[in-house]
Amino acid sequence: QVQLVESGGGLVQAGGSLRLSCAASARTFGTYIMAWFRQAPGKEREFVAANNWRGDRPAYADSVKDRFTISKDNAKKTIYLQMSSLKSEDTAVYYCAASPAQDNAAHTLDWEYHYWGQGTQVTVSS
Repeated sequence: QVQLVESGGGLVQAGGSLRLSCAASARTFGTYIMAWFRQAPGKEREFVAANNWRGDRPAYADSVKDRFTISKDNAKKTIYLQMSSLKSEDTAVYYCAASPAQDNAAHTLDWEYHYWGQGTQVTVSS
């Protein structure tokens, strides 16, 4: 069983930045695909960013492209989401997700991920 623990959420003003972290317990984390999803109050969970197991094929939702960056540190078994130019509409609970890689692609659908973190709240004040 793989555990994912997120951190780094909080309250930030519009235009500010935050970096979310997600620490994993998997022994073979280097071969896992990874992603971030979010869920705002009253809305369904949505895809934010993903990367393949190599970390060289990032994919982003249009709403966060050019503002968010997903990255992975295999030595620390941690994935990150660097968020900048934050907007009030980015307010949500953010979840990291991971799963053993089956190919070299970034996967953007939540059902493709086996393991999930508990979520971390990001609130952007306008």
